[in-house]
Amino acid sequence: MQSEKEFLKGYKLSDYERPSVTADVAAFMISPQDKENYRRNPENKLLLLLVKRGGHPFKDCWALPGGFLQKGETIEQCALREIKEETNVLPASLMPVGVFSEPDRDPRGWIISNAYVSIISEESVRQVGMDDASDAQWFSVSFDRSGNGSYRLSLEYEDVRLCAVLAEEKTSFGKTAFRISDSGGLAFDHAAIIAQALTALRNEAKNFDTIFDFLPERFTLTALQKVQETIMNVSVLPANFRRMVSSYVEETDDYVRGEGHRPARLYTRKTIKEGST
Repeated sequence: MQSEKEFLKGYKLSDYERPSVTADVAAFMISPQDKENYRRNPENKLLLLLVKRGGHPFKDCWALPGGFLQKGETIEQCALREIKEETNVLPASLMPVGVFSEPDRDPRGWIISNAYVSIISEESVRQVGMDDASDAQWFSVSFDRSGNGSYRLSLEYEDVRLCAVLAEEKTSFGKTAFRISDSGGLAFDHAAIIAQALTALRNEAKNFDTIFDFLPERFTLTALQKVQETIMNVSVLPANFRRMVSSYVEETDDYVRGEGHRPARLYTRKTIKEGST
């Protein structure tokens, strides 16, 4: 009977067709608007980092940062390397969104993408187009269901506007996927990846844990509320929000003192002690 060592010695991986593997990253940031106007609380905008492709295919189209897996690295290491190489932005952590494996998703051939969503703090951002990306910019994001049941994904930066149309498809275990009706000028199937990343982010934000990653270590409850409202595209009464979040935060002795505003207490994320439930 053949041993495993003998089996592996005669095994030829080249006998089987293999796909190329890539990683793509949907990196989001929340940025306050009208920062100079101290007489009103600034409105927040959800932003998505996109790169302009410097070469074919989809040359000059906007896409998510990403690229091919290299020998000796994990797919997560690939995702972090690619976004750093293409944009000079490095996420602190990544959350898997899904695997995108439609046979015709890439005109170059059989290429499977592993998609991730990340959260970038505004203080750490100094994006610039690098490597095979000719530009990198933060686009404001709008993602809503339209009257006919489809979804519209709108991305805007200065005079650039990308508008994709997608249909929702239910998959196994209650998961949601999206089929592209109109890519809106986005490369590959990245409109579907962005839609799925936003859906995953909104689902996570319901549990409060994800939204802390958008904020500095110390924050006001107003800032925390605006982050959740911006991600989920909802409005919550301040008193209700404070009640819902009370078990997740703890007060500090520090305050924010800004011109034109009453001092606002700063909070931190509550530390869960080991062994507690």
